[in-house]
Amino acid sequence: MKHDAQTWADYAEALAFVGNSLLAPMSQTKTVGLEPEFWAGFPAFDDEDVAQALESCAAYAREAQAKVAGGGKPVQDASVEYTRLFVGPPHPEAAPWETMYRPGFEGATVGFGQATFEMRALLRNAGLEISNENNQYADHVGIELLYASVLCGTCAQAAEEGDKARQLQIASELSSFVDGRMLAWVPKLKDAVESAAPAGYISRLLELGIALLKCARIA
Repeated sequence: MKHDAQTWADYAEALAFVGNSLLAPMSQTKTVGLEPEFWAGFPAFDDEDVAQALESCAAYAREAQAKVAGGGKPVQDASVEYTRLFVGPPHPEAAPWETMYRPGFEGATVGFGQATFEMRALLRNAGLEISNENNQYADHVGIELLYASVLCGTCAQAAEEGDKARQLQIASELSSFVDGRMLAWVPKLKDAVESAAPAGYISRLLELGIALLKCARIA
């Protein structure tokens, strides 16, 4: 395997941060994304795309600190951006659910489709249950990133226990999930976000999430 237990654990933590950050506005989550020091300590996994995404997030944080010094409210700004993009009203400007990027749902802004059922089954098979205040559909980008995080965490545990067969099995499931699902639609979501809120915080988080997924999976 190309990742050891600690690397898998680091991927799990990194993906969990991005996933949780995309599930609610910053006013309801951690505000460490506005601290340049946080991004300086974020693992880059010796990957150029991850490093580039981290620098973009750090640049946003530096701009946020400058706004604070000038009397601005960057937490509020990031929260308003999140709400406009993923909630509305009257509807999300960039729907955060996989269903919306499946054939037949083009142009829709909210829905419950096959992707939702598929994610429900994956979560159930992994012994996971959705429990979030916003009652998000199972195919929300944040939940899918958290599922990938759980798979990385399981790989970390298997590696720690020396169970190579289990590690390979779960790592293969991760790769199939990333290549077969997330990379098929999350880049489209990022394009929609970038169009609605150029160079915003959400776009940078999605850039980081995509880069992490690509380097976590088995090549």
